[in-house]
Amino acid sequence: MSLFFIRIFYPLALGYYLSYFYRTVNAVIAPDLIVELDLSAADMGWVSSAYFASFALFQIPLGILLDRVEIRRICAALLLFAVLGAVIFSQAQSVGMLWFARFCIGLGVSACLMGAFKAYVIWIPAERLPLVNGLQLAAGGIGALTATAPVEMALQIAGWRSVFLVLAFCTLCCSVLIFILIPKQNISVQKESITTQLKGYLYILKHPVFYAVAPISSFALCSFISLQSLWIGQWLRDVTYLPRDEAANYLFLAALATVLGYAVIGIIASTLLRFGVNSKTVSVCGINLFIVIQILIVLKVDFPVGLLWFAFGFIGTSGSLMYSFLLQQFEQKLSGRVITSLNLLLFVLIFLMQWIMGVIINLWPLTAQETPPVIAYQYALGLGLILQIAGVVWYFSQRSKLIALIK
Repeated sequence: MSLFFIRIFYPLALGYYLSYFYRTVNAVIAPDLIVELDLSAADMGWVSSAYFASFALFQIPLGILLDRVEIRRICAALLLFAVLGAVIFSQAQSVGMLWFARFCIGLGVSACLMGAFKAYVIWIPAERLPLVNGLQLAAGGIGALTATAPVEMALQIAGWRSVFLVLAFCTLCCSVLIFILIPKQNISVQKESITTQLKGYLYILKHPVFYAVAPISSFALCSFISLQSLWIGQWLRDVTYLPRDEAANYLFLAALATVLGYAVIGIIASTLLRFGVNSKTVSVCGINLFIVIQILIVLKVDFPVGLLWFAFGFIGTSGSLMYSFLLQQFEQKLSGRVITSLNLLLFVLIFLMQWIMGVIINLWPLTAQETPPVIAYQYALGLGLILQIAGVVWYFSQRSKLIALIK
């Protein structure tokens, strides 16, 4: 097992660490971008969402590649696009350059999680999947953690452009490590044509298990990632009027909770699986609690702020358990397409939500403090709540059919 961690887990976890760092860092550097490049809330949402746009566009080709090509080759090659994107971002002088750079970064890291999930299906027993997947997701949480208060401190020394040059170098190193350390796969000659593989996507998307659980998971994760990667920072600065360093500390707390959430909830799911409780059930319970936490935030209920944001980061991870559940419902040969099908839905939603939230916020004129009013953020966050509640209603409307189909 130690060899598994050295040759497979650690390199892939490093890739996902960087992926989540890139995803989250805009929440901290947003004030600098807004001031230096004169960006509006809608501009900021548009730029940040480019990362998720490329993620979404590449999911179908990625699923096919993961079922046909060695994981080490796919992940290592794609990370070079992230290197390019980080360099362009560090030199950007306009909204267009920022958007293109974020698009390249998203494309480059698009296989870091899905490639890892595919690798774990191949190299570890099924009963260990919730735990190892949880640890992989925790590595991403550490990336989010590093992209908060530590980045805020780095900005005081070097500036956001230098931060992205350092990221480019780290990403290049990760690409090399993945190519060298991940074992070669004995992939047999693929008998299925591309057309047949595309039909595999249709089979997955039309499968009753997939369309029963995909909405509740995707809507919850969509809101969680959209807020964590951009709008939490803006909420803390504009709604609760916290100075930048204090806002970064709360972002750090939420990110720390995310690390713990991925690891602890993965352990809980693995433990309960031995007693016949599948990861889907744990995920659904967590998603319902996550909705309650967001309602408290949006309504500005008098509640300890640190505890509230810790709960947000910890419970917000529960939607990710649906990946492990879905992987166990389909044949291994479809595993790459299963996880990218869910990812396709998720990242299309994140791209749209993160951008539309910025558009909604821009509907209100700025206050005397040159910030959007509280109600603008409440409406923007309320959009995510409506989607999540719809996902829960849909899940329970399909639950009786789902029970009969679960393996």
